[in-house]
Amino acid sequence: MHKRVHQRVLLVEGEDDKRVIPEIVEANGLTWGETAAEAIVFIKPIGGIDKLTEPGTISAEAKASGLQTLGVVIDANDSAEQRFQSLRSACLESFPNLPDSLPIDGLIHDTNGLRLGIWLMPDNQSRGMLETFLAYLAGGDESDPLFEHAKRACDQAKQIGAPFSDAHAGKSHIHCWLAWQKEPGRQLHDAVKFSYLDATSRRAQPFIQWFRKLYEL
Repeated sequence: MHKRVHQRVLLVEGEDDKRVIPEIVEANGLTWGETAAEAIVFIKPIGGIDKLTEPGTISAEAKASGLQTLGVVIDANDSAEQRFQSLRSACLESFPNLPDSLPIDGLIHDTNGLRLGIWLMPDNQSRGMLETFLAYLAGGDESDPLFEHAKRACDQAKQIGAPFSDAHAGKSHIHCWLAWQKEPGRQLHDAVKFSYLDATSRRAQPFIQWFRKLYEL
C-alpha cells in the first residue's frame, strides 16, 4: 500500500490547532475539504514544540515524497524571538540560509525546490498562543467589553488562588468568555465555525494573507 503524497503540509502543535485553523481559513472564503484526501492542505499535529524541534523531525518532513510546501504554526509562548531561534535551528539542515529574525508578516522561504513557512501565534512578535490569537477575534474589529470583563475575572480568580499558570492565562480568558455566550462552553473550533469569534476581522487578516501566499491559494 503506497503512502499518500501530500504536496502541501502544515505542522501544528496539537489537536486544537488542527481543528481551529481550517475553520479560520474557511471563514475567509477558502474551502478546506471534508476529508484529509480532499483538504487543500494536509494538517498534522506534531505533539508539541519539543517534538517539533527534535533533531531529524523537520528534515524527515522535508524529505517526504511529493512535498512542495511545508508550513509550521506554533505558539510564541513567553518569547517569539526565542521560539523562532529554536525552530530556525531545527530547520537549517533542510532549509539553509534562513533569515536571522522572523518577519512580522510571517516567514516564507524557498530553497532547493521546497518552500518553508513559519508563523508564531499570535502575531509573530507578541508573547502568547493560539488562544491569544482567538482573543483578537472576540468582538470582531471592535473591543469587546464582555471579553475585557472575562480577563478581569480570571485575573481576580488568579489572585485568590486559581491554579492556572501565567503562561496559560490566555486559555483561561477565552474559555471564560465562551462560558458566558448564548450556548456556553463551545469548543474553540466551533466558536469560529458558528461566528462567536469573527475570523473575518482585520486582526485575522495577516495570518490569512500569510497562509494564502505560502500555499499559493
